[in-house]
Amino acid sequence: MKMRTGFGYDVHQLAEGRQLWLGGILIPHGKGSIAHSDGDILIHALCDAMLGAAKLRDIGYHFPDTSDEFKGIDSKILLQRTCELVRQKGYTLENADITIAAQHPKLKDYIPDMEQTLARIIGVDSDDISVKATTTERLGFEGREEGISVYAVVLMSKQI
Repeated sequence: MKMRTGFGYDVHQLAEGRQLWLGGILIPHGKGSIAHSDGDILIHALCDAMLGAAKLRDIGYHFPDTSDEFKGIDSKILLQRTCELVRQKGYTLENADITIAAQHPKLKDYIPDMEQTLARIIGVDSDDISVKATTTERLGFEGREEGISVYAVVLMSKQI
């Protein structure tokens, strides 16, 4: 069996009056992501990690933000398509470890739903998806609530 790790990172600016999607869950908050799609930066970072592990370039290559096809698209659809791409290359997700950096909103109550939603889409047990949230102690763009960033690491396997 061949094992590969992948790393994904994404950032989105926040603006008032927009929706905040994280891990496939709509989070009640006064600000949301500015993005071409629905702006679910957690899913975007996860897709990049999976694509990277399978050496399939990145999310922008497969789902460009210049394409009308992806304008306003539900990022859960992008994750489904990413899963199809990595499966076509023979890879299976073993686990994912994801960290959200945001000053607000507090996310701990939403994390179990995020983990279950992601696991369902990917086709793994929710125990294989770990989502964590941290603040930046009011430092940087996350601390000033100008944006949110997400880091994702995955372990993928391939039968050889």
